[in-house]
Amino acid sequence: MPRPPSIWTLTDGAAGNRRQAEALANALVPAEPLAVALAAAQPWRALAPRRLPGAGRAFGREFRERLRQPPELAIGCGRQAALATRLLRRAGARAVQILDPRIAPRHWDLVIAPEHDGLAGDNVIAVRGSLHPVDAAWLAAARAAHPELGALPGPRIGLLLGGPVAAVPWTPADLDALLRRVAGEVAAAGGSLLVSGSRRTPAWAAQAVRACAKGLPGLRWFGAGDGANPYPGLLGWADRLLVSADSINLLSEAAATTATLEVMLASGRQDSRHARFLGSLFDSGRASAAGGPAGPAVPWRELPRVVEAVRQRLGLPAPC
Repeated sequence: MPRPPSIWTLTDGAAGNRRQAEALANALVPAEPLAVALAAAQPWRALAPRRLPGAGRAFGREFRERLRQPPELAIGCGRQAALATRLLRRAGARAVQILDPRIAPRHWDLVIAPEHDGLAGDNVIAVRGSLHPVDAAWLAAARAAHPELGALPGPRIGLLLGGPVAAVPWTPADLDALLRRVAGEVAAAGGSLLVSGSRRTPAWAAQAVRACAKGLPGLRWFGAGDGANPYPGLLGWADRLLVSADSINLLSEAAATTATLEVMLASGRQDSRHARFLGSLFDSGRASAAGGPAGPAVPWRELPRVVEAVRQRLGLPAPC
């Protein structure tokens, strides 16, 4: 029986990039991959993933030493990682790059890119949204780990907040209108409000949530000061999920649950990658716009299809 390949994941340490690389690696092999955090020096950082002269020095001495014994498979996510996976491929590894590297895909064995980026090529695997581990087993484990959320009164409404970005520039006034509506709905239904922020959520947004949701059953989490991160349990127990339109990662994971999904704070540029992704969510019926009728909660789960495609194209053995 063939042994599973050795796998490294390579990212700049950003949570969204780590999550995608680790989700793919963990689905490919049962063994824990080696996680390599990257911090490129200039000028390579600014111009990654272009391979300038001396690029082997871009990530420091430790990484340069690692190039002498590359893994069988390197999985990178993000622009900094795209340079690292190019270097590892040159050293003998097979390289899979997640997210559009912004240069020709031929520099990698496979590129996994979101549909809304419009990247095409013989070695490109298009994916709706982002990769993540959320499936039925993951959600069941999340519920088991957070029974306190299941004890809250229903319906349990989960609100997931990212933060304003250029393509989706929501304001304090936008958030205030949303919170007033949602708080009223929760109070009228006798349910609970479960709110989780991200590292991009502004302090003013956290303050607004706490003020408007005061007295409602549930939780409000915006960082380590609020205790352990309840995000998995929130996804597992929510009957309805409201997600800010700025975060493709949060929307992708919410779409993988069996909760109804509503996209919030979605005003912004109509020519952006965010708008293209939202269009696919709405057109499929998986999500509704703010205040719209709820569609069928048929989960979007892309990882199994992507894993099978990677296995077949690279000739990797199936797990035992």
